[in-house]
Amino acid sequence: MHARDIALAVLNNLDKKPGLADVLIERAFDEHHLNPRDRAFVIALVQGTLRWRLRFDWIIAQAVRFPFRKIESAILNILRMALCQVFFMDRVPESAVVNEAVKQAKVTGRGHTAGFVNGILRHVTRNKNQIQFPGRDDDPAQYLSVVNSYPLWLVNKWAREFQLDRAVRIMEAQNHIPDMVVRTNTLAVDRQGLIQMLKEEGVDATPTPYSPEGIRLCGLKGAVTELKAFEMGMFQVQGEAAQICSHLLFPGKGEKVADMCAGLGGKSSHMAALMEDKGIIVSVDISGHRLRRLSDNSRRLGVGCIRAVVADAGAGMYFRSSFDKIMVDGPCSGLGVISRHPDIKWARDEADITRLAMLQKKILNHAGRLLRKGGYMLYVTCTLSREENEEVAGAFLDANRGMVQVDLRSHAPEFARNLIDGQGFFKAIPDTDGMDGFFAALFKRED
Repeated sequence: MHARDIALAVLNNLDKKPGLADVLIERAFDEHHLNPRDRAFVIALVQGTLRWRLRFDWIIAQAVRFPFRKIESAILNILRMALCQVFFMDRVPESAVVNEAVKQAKVTGRGHTAGFVNGILRHVTRNKNQIQFPGRDDDPAQYLSVVNSYPLWLVNKWAREFQLDRAVRIMEAQNHIPDMVVRTNTLAVDRQGLIQMLKEEGVDATPTPYSPEGIRLCGLKGAVTELKAFEMGMFQVQGEAAQICSHLLFPGKGEKVADMCAGLGGKSSHMAALMEDKGIIVSVDISGHRLRRLSDNSRRLGVGCIRAVVADAGAGMYFRSSFDKIMVDGPCSGLGVISRHPDIKWARDEADITRLAMLQKKILNHAGRLLRKGGYMLYVTCTLSREENEEVAGAFLDANRGMVQVDLRSHAPEFARNLIDGQGFFKAIPDTDGMDGFFAALFKRED
């Protein structure tokens, strides 16, 4: 299959079963062996189409003479992909974009669809500098929704929680394509040593401003997993905000730590490094597949103290002894990582926020019972949603009188103090902090 056809297949599969696009892209790459240039093109095309989908839909709707909803989803994705190339990938000639889209329409659709696709794209390319968007003064929320390509419910939510000007900056920040950030595996190398190794492999690597282990990779060509330093276990791909969270829990050597909803284990392996691989980390996740990948990654990093446990953190668990520290990286709406996962814009709705907040409270309440007296528990999300963040933390304290909130203004490492708000919570916001949107609240058991 050609790169454009692979991108189209990913988008069509997302329409049938919404999920994280990068998982579908990874599966596609496993099935089709592409050179690094074509792989990069597929990623850019899929993510760009998802990032700007609503703007493209508005443009298409202005060009058709019948209701937009009647356009078949596969044809609509062909049009969206073409507009992504026309407006955001100017290295591709417009004539080539239109011709390739027409070829895809001939394969995908019925006889008349190729002519339809050709006509729409010719019209848009001729008039691309005269596109009329909703009136900003008439309906500011609708204007911002279309121009920045965010669902209207999310524009309104952020306008309520952050005020409109700040909401606009957050949307713009999360529409930028972020650099990759990795975490130095300090069990094997220090940050400066890793930067030197990466530079020897031709990678532009610079330290992150907050996390002491973080490194930003700029202009990386090819898959990061193909770097020799990755194969040697010198680093783990992990955003800077996520790295800071492990420091907020400050796990120590010899402690017994639980990582609830551990996923692929980025925080588990980081805590293991902070503990110098001495102690026990119980990594809990409902997915055996994710935990198998966690175990494989732990071996690559040379981590030996992690014990993977398949369990539902929301259903309650029993362990023979309590934990000194607990990380609760709860399932959330992911509204703080849209820059990396633009499909989140279209995979979530307001009902998800309420549903996830209820689940987060349940997981926190169960996890709190596993914490020893004097122990600490960190609640973490990668979302920008008060209902999932401050309100969940408040509800947990109300339901657990033996727990108290620890003010991170006096407890966080010095390098993270600028990221602590007036309530003692860790809050990273994409527009001002240059990283993913994260929230964390630290609790201590006193009874």
